[in-house]
Amino acid sequence: MVKLTTNEAAKTPSVVDDLYEEADDWQVNTGGETIHAKRIPGRWRTFKWLMSSVWLVFFLGPYLRWDGHQAVLFDIPNRQYHIFSTTILPQDFWMLSLLLLFFAILLAVLTALAGRVWCGYFCFQTVWTDVFTLIEEKLEGPPAARRKLDQSPMSARKLRIKAIKHLIWILIGFFTGFSFVAWFTDAPQLWLSFVTGTANGAAYTTVALFTAGTYVLAGFLREQTCFWLCPYARIQGVMLDKTTVVPTYDEKRGEPRGRVKRGGEEAGRASGDCVDCNQCVAVCPTGVDIRRGQQEGCITCALCLDACDQVMDKVGRPRGLIRYASLDEMEGHPTRPMLLRPRVWVYSTILILALAGILYGLTSLAPVELKVLHERAPLFVLQSDGSIQNRYTLKILNKTPDLVSFSISASGHHDLVLTGADEAVAAEPGGVTGTTVFVRIPERALESEQQPITFHIEGTRASGAPLKAERESVFIGPRP
Repeated sequence: MVKLTTNEAAKTPSVVDDLYEEADDWQVNTGGETIHAKRIPGRWRTFKWLMSSVWLVFFLGPYLRWDGHQAVLFDIPNRQYHIFSTTILPQDFWMLSLLLLFFAILLAVLTALAGRVWCGYFCFQTVWTDVFTLIEEKLEGPPAARRKLDQSPMSARKLRIKAIKHLIWILIGFFTGFSFVAWFTDAPQLWLSFVTGTANGAAYTTVALFTAGTYVLAGFLREQTCFWLCPYARIQGVMLDKTTVVPTYDEKRGEPRGRVKRGGEEAGRASGDCVDCNQCVAVCPTGVDIRRGQQEGCITCALCLDACDQVMDKVGRPRGLIRYASLDEMEGHPTRPMLLRPRVWVYSTILILALAGILYGLTSLAPVELKVLHERAPLFVLQSDGSIQNRYTLKILNKTPDLVSFSISASGHHDLVLTGADEAVAAEPGGVTGTTVFVRIPERALESEQQPITFHIEGTRASGAPLKAERESVFIGPRP
């Protein structure tokens, strides 16, 4: 039997009794009532906030400017996607497939190594629910006070508190929807048109849907979204194995459980470290009891680790009764190093290939592209002066947001004459501009049936930056 020292016992009775008293009000949620999770500080709570803060980019990103334009803008009507100085058009969408593959495999890797860390630290549903419940606690008080307020009859005080809370929730939902739309149109202009009532109907509809969705999902459904609406909770089981590190209760150390009484005595003949305070359940945002093993509701947020460590500190027992650990570790089996796991190597290889493809695509993107189509009927025409003429259609893809005038030239033969390119071609921003040119070479100067030639285009952006592109083609003449 584990006993507390005199000094420990003197410090812990009231604390432990208070924990038990509070824990009596807690039970695992089955969907019939609202979970009011207890919020306590700790290293995992701090880590959770740090990871959640990446969503600030979602709200602040649309207001970042670059070269006089919105730094990141997904201009769907014009089929242009501007990422700082890079413009991506539909022709480059093969990179989107690699990007989706990269994040899908990354999610699989994280799940295989550390369980549902996406759900616990990054998922927008988890983050928004956490923010909503924080506001709820600030206005209504700790869990016991919130439950009491919910059960009390309507009064002026209750109406005022509830009205303020729901108004803040709706405002968060509104800014969520507005921020989403701002990624697809110029943010400052969107504010002006939205307030004056001149914005596109799709913008109002999208903001309204996001406002309602955020309000309902994060304010009311909360953990039920993870239980019943999210498919990831169900498919995660095939991604885990005995080496996956997840929040785990050390049953060998914790059982049998026993409550600590005043004076350091324990109820019954318990000898385990678990004092059955239920604080791990009290802080769980989905209401699961980690001591029953891995469950669908566990989102790997590790808040139960903070709660258990604090209780262990108060009763003078070692931390780590609930900790990140693998099943192999808990069963006493030798743990396999991460680099020796075949699945890690397979996932990592796919990640590296996908990332390499994305980086290659981004670095090889040019602000202007030139394509040359050779006329096929006829392949060539014999002119009256004895020269051979070929016809070409040049297509200029201008990926910049500026109207650019391009001059056209050709090289590849010292007797080459280019006609139809006397005037510069004005290429529309974000589109393809076509023009037709002719190339003549004296028949006597042709050395073979096919002569390689190269077309060049040159222009200047509004900012003064030069634009160049070239494309190789072929000049066809009669067989010598």
